Amino acid sequence: MSKLRLVALSLAGAAFVGSAASAAVVRVDQANFKPSAGLITFSEFALGAVNPTYNPADYGGGAGAPTVTFDGWFLGQSLSLDPAADCPGGVPSACVVGTPNAGLSLDPNAPDTFITSDSAAPNSPVLSGSPLFNGTVAVLFDTDQFGVGFDAGFFDNFGSLGLTAFNRNGDLLGTVSNVGLGIEFLGLVSDAADIAGVLFSLTGVEGAGFAIDSLRFGERGDIIVDPSPVPLPAAGWLLVASMGGMAALRRRRNP
Repeated sequence: MSKLRLVALSLAGAAFVGSAASAAVVRVDQANFKPSAGLITFSEFALGAVNPTYNPADYGGGAGAPTVTFDGWFLGQSLSLDPAADCPGGVPSACVVGTPNAGLSLDPNAPDTFITSDSAAPNSPVLSGSPLFNGTVAVLFDTDQFGVGFDAGFFDNFGSLGLTAFNRNGDLLGTVSNVGLGIEFLGLVSDAADIAGVLFSLTGVEGAGFAIDSLRFGERGDIIVDPSPVPLPAAGWLLVASMGGMAALRRRRNP
């Protein structure tokens, strides 16, 4: 094989790796988000507010900050018709399947999200899907974000729920799932800074209820990332679901 052909193949391989890396996400923690990042605590509106719309002024966002909206899932998605196969052991009301449509948008026919109190959350109120503590939550930004994260739970099983990011075309960017129990921060960044929306939904067995709180988001300057992060493939964090369940922390929620 000629040297010229070897160089061409090397360049092609590098281009492929670069493309794959751009489609990956990196897990981040709450501490990675600077004070300049957007923060929605769900205490900004009254209890019972349905599918709230947050304009920058509602959460203290500055110039260029996004408008943030919520619903159950994105257009192109739906509840599974076979949840026993798609989400074995999980509640059917949080088992969402399908690929979002291009021009990512919320599905107005999806079950609503709403603000509610939660005795298991240290910073109640929270945002729940429908039915109460057993529904999915989709978050849409009107401008692309570098990173998104929120407190989630209460987790009684490892790898039970995931934060999945999509770009404006509806392409899957990646998923991170809980690796602990109780309340845990789920956060991720996309190297291409192209997160248009995220979905909080089942990735395993979780039967005792779940919601989100303290939603954080921002552009590159708002989030600190390790200079040598390990990228996660789109479904990499779903592997934690195989760790099995643990129900030692089951508790009752009081809305």
